[in-house]
Amino acid sequence: MSQTQFLFSGFGGQGILFAGKFLAYKGMMEDRQVSWLPSYGPEMRGGTASCSVILSDEPVGSPIVTRPDVLVAMNLPSLDKFESAVAPGGIIFVDSTLVERKVQRTDVTTYYIPATKMAADNNLGNLANMIIVGKLLSVLGEYDADSIATTLGKVISARKANLLDVNRTALQLGADFE
Repeated sequence: MSQTQFLFSGFGGQGILFAGKFLAYKGMMEDRQVSWLPSYGPEMRGGTASCSVILSDEPVGSPIVTRPDVLVAMNLPSLDKFESAVAPGGIIFVDSTLVERKVQRTDVTTYYIPATKMAADNNLGNLANMIIVGKLLSVLGEYDADSIATTLGKVISARKANLLDVNRTALQLGADFE
């Protein structure tokens, strides 16, 4: 059975839930079993928000992710809180614009992406989340332009269709980042 558990975390307003939703929809479009569990509430704007996603070839028994295979940490409190939870051999993606410290663990692979700076430099507003998702998909060998276009068409409503191209650009920037 192939199953990957993801945990996206950052502060409210960084698009953590949208990033997770995008990945979950992409999994559904590829006929995978999916779980998407957002965690928000009073922390929605400014505090730590997180989102768990599970992609599997078999039914998902529980939506709870306690040992993520992949962690996306968009701010320092998120890295501090979840770094130790990542499964050995896992992957951590860090927004290095906002997180200055390095990952302490040696049993995980870490990617430092200056996503917030890249978004600002490319006039992409608050799309640092999608830049990191683009890098994540690239690293996992799951980046496919057609699949991404189809998925964006599902997660971005018709009245926000003007955001399709900028999201596609952000994903491509992340995928191309070395």
